[in-house]
Amino acid sequence: MKRVVFKVEGMSCNHCANAVKTSLQELPHITAIDVNLAQKSVTISVDSDTADQKAMKEAIEEAGYEVI
Repeated sequence: MKRVVFKVEGMSCNHCANAVKTSLQELPHITAIDVNLAQKSVTISVDSDTADQKAMKEAIEEAGYEVI
């Protein structure tokens, strides 16, 4: 199991957290998603070393948030 952490700007409420989770859930190899609004971060657990981090970043950005 591997974890990927992104700092994300623009999230401020549970609706934001759910939008990010929904956008990521459609990607392969993701087993868990933890959004921390206070720390402005998203921690993604993946079951493969080949999980596409670029696709994860793009999914977050397509949901309307900025990965920094």
